[in-house]
Amino acid sequence: MKLIKTQEAVGQVLCHDMTQIIKGVTKDAVFRKGHVVREEDIPVLLSIGKDHIYIWENDDTMLHEDEAAQILREICEGDYMKASQPKEGKIELTAEIDGLFLADIEGMRAVNSLGDMMIASRASGFPVKKGDKLCGTRIIPLVIKREKMEEAKKTAGDKPLMRLLPMKKKTFGVITTGNEVFYGRIQDTFTPVLKEKLEEYGCSMVSHVVLDDDHEKITKAIMDMADTGVEMVFCTGGMSVDPDDKTPLAIKNTGAKIISYGAPVLPGAMFLLAYKEGLPICGLPGCVMYAKRTIFDLILPYLLADEPVTASQLAGLGNGGLCLNCQECHFPNCSFGHGV
Repeated sequence: MKLIKTQEAVGQVLCHDMTQIIKGVTKDAVFRKGHVVREEDIPVLLSIGKDHIYIWENDDTMLHEDEAAQILREICEGDYMKASQPKEGKIELTAEIDGLFLADIEGMRAVNSLGDMMIASRASGFPVKKGDKLCGTRIIPLVIKREKMEEAKKTAGDKPLMRLLPMKKKTFGVITTGNEVFYGRIQDTFTPVLKEKLEEYGCSMVSHVVLDDDHEKITKAIMDMADTGVEMVFCTGGMSVDPDDKTPLAIKNTGAKIISYGAPVLPGAMFLLAYKEGLPICGLPGCVMYAKRTIFDLILPYLLADEPVTASQLAGLGNGGLCLNCQECHFPNCSFGHGV
């Protein structure tokens, strides 16, 4: 770039967008990159504080902010995403479908640590709707060395830093456990809550049984549901450490791989997650029945997107794992479940 006085810029080519900010009226580029400055443009440029401006001088070792932003876009963009046109050196990605948004947090940290560039995304691990904004990219200066952007591509690796996974409308079975329900001492109020929550995602309950606290019966019910081809199994009740609560033992005895029994999330500490040959089996604590948002809201989108949940991931939910039970719930636009 070459710096010149604005009054001497007639006939020169602008090398970046010129932004005009009028409070309550506009914040937009009054002149775009590539605009050839005319005599009548001088007063406008001066009015937005541009006593001096940069004009473009070709240099093969440097990249303009818009070109660099395109490279950052390529680093980030995964399937089912739409990129905006460069504007003031910035490109944004939006969702083309409803789905689970996932960001490579460590990859973003590594690229952002290079300096002179930035990638900012919405929180990873939450469902998004078609049209939702996912991330924005830009470089900080107006031009940047070409070799530095090559370093950014190498740092990011071969896979996009952003993923958007479609969530499937799955079938599920529910196993309601507990002598108190089985013998009619209390009404089953858990299953209706679970059905309502799953119906929000278009899922349907195709099997439901009510059993007493007999772990062998519970194990058999899980196996029977698996044989029928249900895509998820949820066991409600019997998840505490009381001697009559046998659901964790029953799930273990199916031969499923236990990912975690317990999670650093409140509500939801007694949550159990297991997989049996790819079939998710969840032991749901009582809080899922009465609390508006719990561990189940954080994990369900992963199950619907067929994205495996790991023990390390669950352990990371401790940061932000405390729901504040706000009088008016704004989840997921709050700290709950953002993890690390």
